[in-house]
Amino acid sequence: MARTIQTAGTGLPAGVETLLDQAAAVCLARAVRLTEIRRLVLGLVLAADRPLGAYDLLEQIRATRGRPVAPPTVYRALDFLMEQGLIHKIERLSAFAGCRHMLESGHACHGHACHGHVHAAQFLICGKCGRVTELDDPHILKALLEVTRARGFSVRQTTIEAEGLCAACA
Repeated sequence: MARTIQTAGTGLPAGVETLLDQAAAVCLARAVRLTEIRRLVLGLVLAADRPLGAYDLLEQIRATRGRPVAPPTVYRALDFLMEQGLIHKIERLSAFAGCRHMLESGHACHGHACHGHVHAAQFLICGKCGRVTELDDPHILKALLEVTRARGFSVRQTTIEAEGLCAACA
C-alpha cells in the first residue's frame, strides 16, 4: 500500500489538496515518487493566484516549513513536476503554473505526449496584473498540427504564450 504524504499545516486550500491527491495517483500509476518536497512545491504552485518563480517558492517553503531548503532541491522538484506534466514553465515570466486541466480532467499522459496526444499548453498572460490563464483549446492545437504536418514536422510538445490585458485590466 502506498503511503500518502500529507501537506497538512501548509495552509493549502482543500481544492488544492484534492488536486495533490490526483497528482499522487498519477505518480503512483507511473511508478514515480511524489515526495514530500515535490508535493509541497506542486501545492504552492497550484494554490498561487499567479505563476511563481523558483525564488518565490524557496521563500514560501521557508515560511511554511520554518527552515530553508537548498535551491537545487526546489529546481529538481520543478524539473520532476514538469517532466510529469503537472506544471508548466511560463518562459516569458520565468515562472511556473500548475497544469490544472490535466489534474482536473484526469488526463494522465506521461510527460507531454501519450498515445498520439500532444500536450498543448496555451497561456494568456496579462501584462498589467500578471495573471496567467491556461487554455485547453483543441482548435488551436488542431491548426498548429495541420500547419506543421504539412511541412513534415512532428510535434511532441507545444507551448503558446500570448501576452496582453485580461478582462479586469482592459
